[in-house]
Amino acid sequence: MSSILVIGASRGLGASLVDQYSKGTGNTVYATSRSDDLKSKEGIIYIGGIDVATESAGPELVSILKKSASSLDIVVITAGYFGTESFDEPSWEKQLKMYTTSSIAPVFLIHHLVKAGLLAKGSKIILVSSESGSITLRHESEGGGNYGHHASKAALNMTGKLLSLDLKSKGIVVGIVHPGFMRTEMTKSVGFDKFWDDGGAVTADEAAKSLVEFIDGFNLSKTGEYWAPRGPRDIGTAEAVLGKDLATPLKLPW
Repeated sequence: MSSILVIGASRGLGASLVDQYSKGTGNTVYATSRSDDLKSKEGIIYIGGIDVATESAGPELVSILKKSASSLDIVVITAGYFGTESFDEPSWEKQLKMYTTSSIAPVFLIHHLVKAGLLAKGSKIILVSSESGSITLRHESEGGGNYGHHASKAALNMTGKLLSLDLKSKGIVVGIVHPGFMRTEMTKSVGFDKFWDDGGAVTADEAAKSLVEFIDGFNLSKTGEYWAPRGPRDIGTAEAVLGKDLATPLKLPW
């Protein structure tokens, strides 16, 4: 019996995580979205109107959670935004939104959850990042571009590391993960569906299953680390940069 909060649960990986966790006996899953369209049901409490890109998201979320939750065992922040751009056509607006959503919002959300007493010793925080945030894994074979996407995920990785240092003394675990290259509306919307087959993309349900299993075994000895639960299979530069015969799960380089 666990109490789980999934932030960014309306579709894709977030929705699949909610489905996976709700199947656990006695679990209570709190799931946030920006819209109010999702309806709560047995074992799942939807919290609409939470836009992580706003400063008020943390206090609003806490005020609702405190009505029914005394503590949270697991928090997964999977809310994200991907806006494509290039060196020739960079986008100030898209970059600002990516940084705010990916790397600024988690600090404030976790701050409010901890200060409200909803996260305590034994709680686990999982920040959904991407292998695209690894500076080491960037390779000339993939070229440049998509500055906001890559750099905001690198910033998220740093945010996760710093949170782990601040929260370790409280016994709160922080993990940063690349959940896998997924066949989702997000990747399709930026034209990445053309890479699904060759890139080994999996469904959100498959990625969620791997992530749930990984989180179950994640503990304080690994806090602040950056992992790919599904290993190197969908990381195009993994072998070129890290070599062959890589492990699954795979600890990623910054």
